[in-house]
Amino acid sequence: MAAKLGIIAGGGNLPGQVAAAACAQGRDVFIAAIEGFAEPAIVAPFPHRFFRLGALGAIRNALAESGCTEIVMIGPVKRPSLLALRPDAEGAKLLAKIGRAAFAGDDGLLAAIIRVLGEDGFKVLGAHDILAEMLGPVGLLTQTAPDATAMADVERGMAVLKIAGPADIGQACVVQQGIVLAMEAVEGTDAMLGRIPGLARPGPGGVLVKLAKPGQDRRADLPTLGERTIKNASTAGLRGIAFEAGGTILSNRPAMIAAADEAGLFVIGIGV
Repeated sequence: MAAKLGIIAGGGNLPGQVAAAACAQGRDVFIAAIEGFAEPAIVAPFPHRFFRLGALGAIRNALAESGCTEIVMIGPVKRPSLLALRPDAEGAKLLAKIGRAAFAGDDGLLAAIIRVLGEDGFKVLGAHDILAEMLGPVGLLTQTAPDATAMADVERGMAVLKIAGPADIGQACVVQQGIVLAMEAVEGTDAMLGRIPGLARPGPGGVLVKLAKPGQDRRADLPTLGERTIKNASTAGLRGIAFEAGGTILSNRPAMIAAADEAGLFVIGIGV
């Protein structure tokens, strides 16, 4: 019998997609939904409980009591300050084990939580272990293709992210005509794209480039693109999107590509 899967759920549709795929594989699931991030309608069809982000001990205990031996962390969660986190007693012990990584940015925190949960006997999987077909492939996925100017901007964006990524700044940037218009930080990709119309230069529009951070633990917070990303990129006046092939989740790929084709944007997977 397949191991029961625990899902620590943040925002968006992916927690529900992971749960549905696991059930289709014959697994039982239990969702530890994070208050303020996980969407009630998404987790409602599955066994679940809501927890404060700081209730790390309660989350761990609930996963164990539910019989989960394998867990997945999926869906965006913006880390609050330590004061706002208000850890429970067990959570405070976990944070003490995590140590300075709790203050080292989102990647450091997530990687440390994964390590601690692994030490507690859970096998931590990546969402791509359940949804392998959702990883974006190498190559052009749309009718529209990038020209030489757009590909030069893609290469510039990749070079910038490889420098910024180790500092845990963000997974995405927008480049136009060789100029970096914006870098993703704590606000996320969609909010970054909202700033672009006020920053864009005359001439050919820019491109969105999204890569996993170098050294990032790929069991948590893989870059994700979806239909909303396409709509926001189009509104921002971009020409297209490049992502790390094999390292980016494409949420509802058919709808995403259809939206890109309708908007005249290119979407291309780049080997890194």
